[in-house]
Amino acid sequence: MKQLLVLPVLLLIQLTTYAQTDKEKILLVEKSLVGTIQLEGETPWTIAERMTHYKIPGLSIAVIQNHRLIWAKGYGYANDSLKTPVTTQTLFQAASVSKSLNGVGVLKLAQDKKLDLYKDINTYLTSWQFPYDSLAKGKKINTANLLSHTAGLTVHGFEGYTPGTPLPTIVQILDGVKPANSAPVRSMFEPGLRLEYSGGGITISQLIVMDVTHMPYADYMKKAVLQPLGMTGSTFSQPPADVKPALLATGHSGDGKPMEGNYHIHPEEAAAGLWTNPTDLAKFIIETQLAYEGKSSKVLNQASAQLELTPYQNKQGALGVFIDIYPDSTTYFGHGGANIGFRCQYFGSLNDGNGIVVMVNSDNGNILQEVINSVAKVYGFKGLYHSTVKKTVAVTDTVLQTYVGDYQLGPNMALSVYKEGKSIYAQAPGEPALELIPETQTKFFPREFPALIEFKKDDTGKVNAIIISHNGQQQEAKKIR
Repeated sequence: MKQLLVLPVLLLIQLTTYAQTDKEKILLVEKSLVGTIQLEGETPWTIAERMTHYKIPGLSIAVIQNHRLIWAKGYGYANDSLKTPVTTQTLFQAASVSKSLNGVGVLKLAQDKKLDLYKDINTYLTSWQFPYDSLAKGKKINTANLLSHTAGLTVHGFEGYTPGTPLPTIVQILDGVKPANSAPVRSMFEPGLRLEYSGGGITISQLIVMDVTHMPYADYMKKAVLQPLGMTGSTFSQPPADVKPALLATGHSGDGKPMEGNYHIHPEEAAAGLWTNPTDLAKFIIETQLAYEGKSSKVLNQASAQLELTPYQNKQGALGVFIDIYPDSTTYFGHGGANIGFRCQYFGSLNDGNGIVVMVNSDNGNILQEVINSVAKVYGFKGLYHSTVKKTVAVTDTVLQTYVGDYQLGPNMALSVYKEGKSIYAQAPGEPALELIPETQTKFFPREFPALIEFKKDDTGKVNAIIISHNGQQQEAKKIR
């Protein structure tokens, strides 16, 4: 009996940092998870239930209120095979959240008059030059373009490299030369035209930092950014040789299996290479908030911090962060991250010094918004709670069976709809299957994100197409089988 009582505790081994008065709110957060879509009458889930549901080995959270880290906590396992617990010191791959810290590092160089954010990037690139072509239409790319994803460049992201395999140099990555496993970073269209997310462009900014400072990128970031911010547990080093291996979380696939080699190595350090934890990221968020208000200047002064948080040549992409303004005028800066085996998200408000960081060592990031919803509701963080309650109806097996088939999404791409038990599921190539919940006899929605699938019939009453509605757009897909 004693062993049975201990088992559930071991499943949520944690090291916590919080005030005694926050215990009740922490417990409330842990049992108030809801998704982007809630079903009418459905009760909230616990963190433990959702980690089990999504097969997530480990999760770590930090909550910020009034410019102060009020609590941080780890759940589950950093390494499921070894049963190494997640603690507040456990490091996760921050993936694209690396870009936010990179923005601080580049802005520090601009603040110190070592580069001009608005000059041609080739002014500062000495070990490589960007090869402009006709697609740039004679316009020059500047460093602000790189940080705000308005440079019109290719290469969205990077998959990294299995430990033990040859690693490319930054120049090889930018030119797409082996052993690089990504395409060359080149122009898609003229700079300043629109936002086009490009990890490739951020990697160019990494080379600018190296060429201007004559230092390895990780060394510069440690000295100029991480240490002054107090992010002493974090590192951009790839592989992270300056960190105890026991502190590194192992990445896992969506089905809960550990990655080969535990994680991938990312020489694209500025775009995807930061190893950190929510506690350290909270320090970055708080300092950014305080610097923005002119109350601190550990790295950036007020002018630089305000520049960092101002969208450039677009409405949302600022210099290393994305800006969201909600109907009540609450404004957040934030960034998400997705490396193979890891997912994360942070938000920091510019109105009242609040924020949250959530990190998991899994390819399944669906729990992130559920945790954010819970924290936002418990602490009253305006703008961050995103959940809609929907009613459902019963649909007979006979009707469901008529929806089964393949629907043409595009050239050589079909959405497969199949029936399993009393439900139907939709699956796109290379994507996990999504259960479709009936809102009416012909309209269905997934739980994971706000979308609607409507089954259409021809004049004979036979199902011949679906209409997919998402983000204000509609797409029709004809039934092909």
